[in-house]
Amino acid sequence: MAKFYSLHPQNPQQRDLEAIAKQLRSGAVMLYPTDTVYAIGCDLTAKNAVQKVRQLKRLANDKPLTFLCSSLSNISEYAMVSDDAYRIMKRVIPGPYTFLLPATKQVPKLVMSPKRRSTGIRVPDNAICQGLLQALGNPIISTSAHLPDEDGEPFTLDLEKALLFDALEPLVDIIIDSDAEPGNKTSTILDFCDRQPALIRKGLGWDALASWIDLVDLSEAAPD
Repeated sequence: MAKFYSLHPQNPQQRDLEAIAKQLRSGAVMLYPTDTVYAIGCDLTAKNAVQKVRQLKRLANDKPLTFLCSSLSNISEYAMVSDDAYRIMKRVIPGPYTFLLPATKQVPKLVMSPKRRSTGIRVPDNAICQGLLQALGNPIISTSAHLPDEDGEPFTLDLEKALLFDALEPLVDIIIDSDAEPGNKTSTILDFCDRQPALIRKGLGWDALASWIDLVDLSEAAPD
């Protein structure tokens, strides 16, 4: 049975944040709100919890997992950021963007793409996420709470928060509630692993980004 926490969306209670962080350090898996959709997550450094997230999502170990960092300087600990990537990221974070970047040795192998040695990182514009990151002191895994059904087909539970909670309560250790309903629009994904940046997915924030971004011959591809 998952433990419920009701957090204020703008000023989350510090005592609850610390309690959740303590459980995450011990390997708990949580359902929590972000600035895009509700996500399933855990402490990046909790190997067993990361493996449980993979099992919930039915993801093979060669599929990378995205994680949240608190700031651009925090990202630099876990990824190599080129000058071009830095220029763009500095302007748009925090926000609904996922950046694919070459991983440093700080990223666990269970999280990164083994072939490309890359990782996906976000800096969320969400007070609960930022509060959790500060309390935990580590990045937090963030994968959308859209689980496959018994036949392996993905289904979404973004119409009503109660349905989402009921479906995932038996599967996670912590559920964080806020006043917000779960969203159904995912982040924009930009790939900075190669010399030429690539657009992987247009999502939230793309219109604002496209209005000024200067990416020559920006290519668009389907996400992995």
